[in-house]
Amino acid sequence: PSIALIPPAPPPPVVNASGPEDSCWPSAAEWRALNSSVSGRLIADVQPAAPCYPGPLYNPKTCATLNVQLTNQDFVSDTAIGLSYPTGSCPPVDIAAGQQPGTCSIGDQPRYTVNATEPEDVAKGLVFASKHKIRSTGYGSLQVWVKYIRKGVVFQETYRPSSGCARNSWSGSAFRIGGGYVWSDIYGEAAKRNVIVVGGGTPSVSCLGGWMQGGGHGPAVHDHGLGADQVLEARVVLANGQIVTTSACQNPDLFFAIRGGGPSTYGVVVSTVIKAHPTTKVAAQQLSFAPLSTTNVPAFMDALAVIYASYPDLSDAGWSGYGSWATSPIPIVPNYSFGFKHTIAVFGKSVTEAEKSFGPVAAKLQEFKSSLFINTTYSAFPTYAAYYTSFSGIVNPVGSPAALGSRLLDRKALTSKRAVLKAMLQATAGTPDQFSSSYICFVGGGQVFEDVKDRYSGVHPAWRDTYVHNIVARGWAPGSDAATIAAVRKDITFSKVQALKTLAPDTGAYMNEGDVQDPDFLADFYGKNVPKLEQIKKKYDPHSVFYCPTCIGSEVWKVAPSGKLSSWKGWER
Repeated sequence: PSIALIPPAPPPPVVNASGPEDSCWPSAAEWRALNSSVSGRLIADVQPAAPCYPGPLYNPKTCATLNVQLTNQDFVSDTAIGLSYPTGSCPPVDIAAGQQPGTCSIGDQPRYTVNATEPEDVAKGLVFASKHKIRSTGYGSLQVWVKYIRKGVVFQETYRPSSGCARNSWSGSAFRIGGGYVWSDIYGEAAKRNVIVVGGGTPSVSCLGGWMQGGGHGPAVHDHGLGADQVLEARVVLANGQIVTTSACQNPDLFFAIRGGGPSTYGVVVSTVIKAHPTTKVAAQQLSFAPLSTTNVPAFMDALAVIYASYPDLSDAGWSGYGSWATSPIPIVPNYSFGFKHTIAVFGKSVTEAEKSFGPVAAKLQEFKSSLFINTTYSAFPTYAAYYTSFSGIVNPVGSPAALGSRLLDRKALTSKRAVLKAMLQATAGTPDQFSSSYICFVGGGQVFEDVKDRYSGVHPAWRDTYVHNIVARGWAPGSDAATIAAVRKDITFSKVQALKTLAPDTGAYMNEGDVQDPDFLADFYGKNVPKLEQIKKKYDPHSVFYCPTCIGSEVWKVAPSGKLSSWKGWER
């Protein structure tokens, strides 16, 4: 008998995101109307380095300051489209050094920014974007800036749910953060009241944005949980302009998604209520070591493996903190061209107790005393705020182009196969001319593990077994050609991050400090939460107004060489 062949289904229609060259792009009159609706706070975006290039904005005096200014985090954060990691579409020009300007374009940066001072401004911007098929980030986008929404920071001695939600068991203190504050704004308020809030190690990080929505790590995470798990409720502006409350009782699926399910994806968070914890004394340790000569580099690598393998037991004993290392000439240990250093702490303990707790690891390191410079110091602090001020709270320079990747490392990865661990360390170290550096975020364990019981937490499930979030990074010189940059990115993705994946094949990566070119980003950044998060995305943002390259829903878009987006997997718009 003949077999009837079923013709293949036609491909879904290609739907482009609106761009300035399209007929559906808003007219000048429509942009003016949006500007009027947000009280004149619509910004026509201009690249910060535009004064270095021929044209109406050319200003050599301003240009001369930009090489420094664009490394200043405050300057960058005060600029609508300033970037900590610039894309290279309009780099600053060092005129004094004889550098000649190349090309400057807006690239994939937003064309306009709504400088919101009210949640309603955010709503108006999103409704406008949705109507005109404009995305929230990328080529031809309309950005909504919440930095200047400032509705106050309110402390609650005992948390009171705004809706009387009975599903929330938190009975401690809380802060209501009403807008685009940064952690330095909140840390001061917390210190006044002798409480701890879980925030970023860098005080200039926003409380509401990607840090929290991607998971959020910091110096208090081990003892009190990830940043996303601190959120008790939030106000969110949806793509259709509706402003909703999310909590365990109200829009609980959206509550799950914004608590670790990824930034720039489901809505714009304009306020949160977060947990506050009683302060405590802190004992801290600073440990550094470096090879005494180049012939001692193998011993240095062996000592690194000892430290990495010790972190799970140290975490179980209450320790957490941050470290870095390199085998390229990067000044980590004074008087040595490279080395290792960490600052870790244990809450509620004395220095004597801390020294005893670290004793077994210290004994193992003494085996290397003939090959390494080793220095250990201990400090005591009466409060968490005193500890944070001494060892964190540093605003680092920004603006250096770089590629980075990371992996979440569990006990199995760190302790079960020393040879594979050492192979990872060797691969991520690279060669001296690569100037690779690694960063140890020793923040897992403790309450991070305990919060596996939180059914409303959207963070990657691998965090519930993670002791170390390990980052590897490489940069390139200003003005490097495309081939050089591509080679660095390829090395990060397919050599260094791959070595981390070989060590920990069953975990994942922290999306906020992950490899943007990770071919497996959905599995690596979201794990088994992907199907649930995709359903939430379709429910609250059915037309995919919110976009970022590695966010839930980004896989439905295809990016052209120009940066323009076209829908190619057929989400209905």
